[in-house]
Amino acid sequence: MNRRNFLAATGVASLAVASGVTSCAPRPRLATTRTYSVPKLKLSLDRIVKETVGLRPFRASGPRIAREELGSKTLVHNYGHGGSGWSLSWGTGNLAREMVLATGERKVAVLGCGTVGLATARLLQERGLEVTIYTKDLPPNITSSVATGTWSPASRVCDPTKATPEFRQQWEQATRFSFRTFQFLLGMNDIAAWVDEYNVYKTRPTGQPDIGQGGEVYHLDGLLPERQELSAKQHPFGAAYVTWRSNMMFNIPSYLHHQMSTFVMLGGRILIREIKKLEDIDALPERCVVNCMGLGAKAVFNDEELTPVSGQLACLIPQPEVTYKLNAQGASVIARKDGIYLGGNGLVGNWDTTPKREYTEQFVERIQQVMNEMTD
Repeated sequence: MNRRNFLAATGVASLAVASGVTSCAPRPRLATTRTYSVPKLKLSLDRIVKETVGLRPFRASGPRIAREELGSKTLVHNYGHGGSGWSLSWGTGNLAREMVLATGERKVAVLGCGTVGLATARLLQERGLEVTIYTKDLPPNITSSVATGTWSPASRVCDPTKATPEFRQQWEQATRFSFRTFQFLLGMNDIAAWVDEYNVYKTRPTGQPDIGQGGEVYHLDGLLPERQELSAKQHPFGAAYVTWRSNMMFNIPSYLHHQMSTFVMLGGRILIREIKKLEDIDALPERCVVNCMGLGAKAVFNDEELTPVSGQLACLIPQPEVTYKLNAQGASVIARKDGIYLGGNGLVGNWDTTPKREYTEQFVERIQQVMNEMTD
């Protein structure tokens, strides 16, 4: 699937789905008279300390959460979350857990040590299972370590023209479970936190979200506070259309460290072992195996639907007073404990993880324009 066809396919979707899920975010309501103080970013190329490219594992039909038999073993698949892996990790992990429990097995292998694999392994431990994680690599040398880390359960999660009613029901169940779980992690050394999120656009967006750039087609009422449209007197931006809401953010290094430490403390094992073919899975001692390999599942399981969507991030030196997320046309900002990340691109079918300086320059230029237009 190339980028043009992908965007063409997703751009025509306008679906209404059951149980409170709608096909796009609701129109922002007008805010109260509260004013919002937004510290300016210190932007320059010499403040960029790191550039990374992450590959999101996209499947047009949505994540694969399914059980199948492989000889004497039972496989439970939990991969292909697109840009929603962080947000959906607990929810799809819970769906996978139910499939594992139905086997009656007490010793389980989990393939992959990203956010989905770790959440799934922790959930299995909660039911008293003995879990071993097999992984090619560890954080920070995994895709989950180079994500933006914000609550976005519908970011590139599927092609809405191919989404079935079963997928939509599964997505809602996973989203609700994940959201509840993250609330119990708040306050634990800031591994998860609520932050202010601003949309700053020169004109009011029209039509469907741009899925190729991470726009969320599906929206579930009753979780995040409603997005509010701000008047010009309430904010310092020079743009004609500005909205605000509270959103969740994940401090990725500390979050992954917490997950791994807790998993090991509860008796879990992490073994460095790359899975390259089905025979490698057959050689594992566990009879039940949960596949959380992300893009690694493409070759092993011959998943022709699975394709990468690359996204570049540029990390600025931390700025303590900047604690918000900002979305502008062509770039975004998310302030985490380990740095302030600029991003905004998504290249479908691109396997190249080499950062391009020109993308970083574009992000800096676009956000600098937003900062220049702000009032003091």
